[in-house]
Amino acid sequence: MAQANSETDSSPAKPQAEVVCARAGHAGLITLDRPQALNALTLAMVRAMRAALDAWADDPQIACVIVQGAGEKAFCAGGDIRRLVEAGRAGRPEEALAFWREEYELNALIADYPKPYIALIDGICMGGGVGISLHGSHRVAGERYLFAMPEVGIGFFPDVGASYALPRLPGRTGLYLALTGARLKCADALALGLATHAVPSEAFDAIRDRLQAGEAPDAVLADHARDPGPPPLDAQRAMIDRVFDEGSVAEIIADLEFEGSEAARQIAKTIKAKSPTSLRIAFEQMRIGATIDFREAMRMEFRIVSRILDGTDFYEGVRAVLVDKDQKPQWEPAKLGDVSDEAVAAYFAPLVTAELGV
Repeated sequence: MAQANSETDSSPAKPQAEVVCARAGHAGLITLDRPQALNALTLAMVRAMRAALDAWADDPQIACVIVQGAGEKAFCAGGDIRRLVEAGRAGRPEEALAFWREEYELNALIADYPKPYIALIDGICMGGGVGISLHGSHRVAGERYLFAMPEVGIGFFPDVGASYALPRLPGRTGLYLALTGARLKCADALALGLATHAVPSEAFDAIRDRLQAGEAPDAVLADHARDPGPPPLDAQRAMIDRVFDEGSVAEIIADLEFEGSEAARQIAKTIKAKSPTSLRIAFEQMRIGATIDFREAMRMEFRIVSRILDGTDFYEGVRAVLVDKDQKPQWEPAKLGDVSDEAVAAYFAPLVTAELGV
């Protein structure tokens, strides 16, 4: 596209699109384009992606969809949490709920998408970024790939379909990831099935070009796949599977401290720093999520998120971690034992108003 001549064109500059959705040969190409914000999702981005995916689903010229993030730091670091917190604090919870409702509907669309959906993930992939990648058919991890679901550390919970996906990871690794927010690189992601392929970052351009030319995704990705080496998490898998098989968060922490190893102590310390309410919610999510289908998991998550703004931990967690960055959240309640079963159950109760329509 030609640039306007700054000497002759005095019209105001148009704001840059936050996501670019375009046809590229035989592919629909979605580029998250907020690199300065680590490509964090906004409601406008969710809506643009939904419109593009709906348009391409029945288009015979589009053989697959490719999703990528601009810049080298992040595929997508999550939803734009600060905007959501500002809306909640200002007494406009409907704005935040509109984002989550449409984001979750987008996640469900991706999970059932009728064409290959290829996420090219290089850099940070957390929260909402997981939601727009993990449920697609192909998750391609570059060398800078970094996965995490760190929500319990900001008084939130692992959403965007994590209730369904994490309990289905090998052993008890899903619960481990939900309660710790642990970060995984390429080798672990491939071993656990979070990624379907590991490729050199420099191969992304060639992969995209071949997909746009109409080549079959499985063949293209097989040509570029590489062994990322042994997964570091394997050294702790036996301990994770044993300890995280307990019946409560408190029992898991007790077992970790009883283990006596430095690795177990560090995991216990990590969990104990998280929001007690969020930990209880996440544990229950993983328990229920293992028994329900994807769409019911999304409806369950929307019930939880519809109540999250009524509490205090989400606001306090965002303040401590993302705004003031003092890393000293004051959780309420402050102890696991003070979070009642009744309080946890209330997050999961059916909504009086509209449920998620998936």
